[in-house]
Amino acid sequence: MCANKVEFKEKLKNVKLLLLDVDGVLTDGSIVYNDKGVETKSFNVRDGHGIKLIQRAGIECGIITARISEVVRFRADELGIAHVFQGAKVKLDTYGELLSKTGLKDEDICYIGDDLVDMPVLSKVGFSVGVSDAVPEVLEAVDYVTEKCGGRGAVRELIEMILKAQDKWKDVTKQYFKS
Repeated sequence: MCANKVEFKEKLKNVKLLLLDVDGVLTDGSIVYNDKGVETKSFNVRDGHGIKLIQRAGIECGIITARISEVVRFRADELGIAHVFQGAKVKLDTYGELLSKTGLKDEDICYIGDDLVDMPVLSKVGFSVGVSDAVPEVLEAVDYVTEKCGGRGAVRELIEMILKAQDKWKDVTKQYFKS
């Protein structure tokens, strides 16, 4: 956990890549199948807009998820998410591959998760976040716990914090306000 608000803001200033879990973070954790066995998920539109805002600020986004889902591929493509890793049974191995590929360091990465499978990555990154409805082990281990639940704006909440800490919020949102 961050010791104080100054340390907290300093860690946020370093973020160059936001990594996201999917089920329980970008969604509320529900997995729904129709009568044909086709999986559907519900994504929060504000989280999606937040992803576009952080990209506009020059910060990349990525997904590391243990499951494989066509819906996730579609949503990632729609949002222009650069790094998408599905079927990552050992997320820490995938995280290591991502660091090698990008040349980034742990302190450059923010990861948001909700369950035990996320713990190894959460323990490595520069800024770790758990959604408010994460399992207790995650909530105890992270630098920050969102006020919002997974799939209900937690990602947007985190993105706004990052952009404000990096003094990029006003620039990426200026088009929405009158001069």
